[in-house]
Amino acid sequence: MNFIIIHGVYSNPEANWFPWIKKELEKRGFEVIVPKFPTPLDQTRESWLRIISKYKGKIKNETVLIGHSLGAAFILDYLEQTDKKIKAAFLVAGYHKLINNEFDELNKTFVGRKFNWSKIKQNCRKFFVIASDNDPYIPLEINEELAGILDAELNVIHNGGHLNKKAGYEKFLELLELVTKFINIPK
Repeated sequence: MNFIIIHGVYSNPEANWFPWIKKELEKRGFEVIVPKFPTPLDQTRESWLRIISKYKGKIKNETVLIGHSLGAAFILDYLEQTDKKIKAAFLVAGYHKLINNEFDELNKTFVGRKFNWSKIKQNCRKFFVIASDNDPYIPLEINEELAGILDAELNVIHNGGHLNKKAGYEKFLELLELVTKFINIPK
């Protein structure tokens, strides 16, 4: 089993809780990949699909994808495009449509369209949606809708903001607990 973590807009592999969870999962013997995606320059669905294609050989039926914000939306894109099936996807502060905020223009190639939900669900055995009840960018209702569409477990974190470093998330214990519980590994 391996993990691939997808960052969001204006982010990178060293931001937020990504280095911490990478280290925690590696301590448990897993390979963890955190690719660098172009943002905000050349931030398009096509450029991100080109980057993820470099890891094609690493994505298998025992792969777990973890995405934050736009990274969660991109996981949906990837699952719609691929013929590979994965073990699970953890969608943190995610969304699946334009949400009428300052990021819509930058994110429109990712979410400004209808998704093929049956194809997405066919390519992932289990979805988890993790959201905050006071995210300044993504209303909780968006995550509730996403969880409903995916038949996913919804985990709401009280006062978690955007679940990023600015909101105090350099470590993300709740996410690590969900992941370890799902894959039955010791803490």
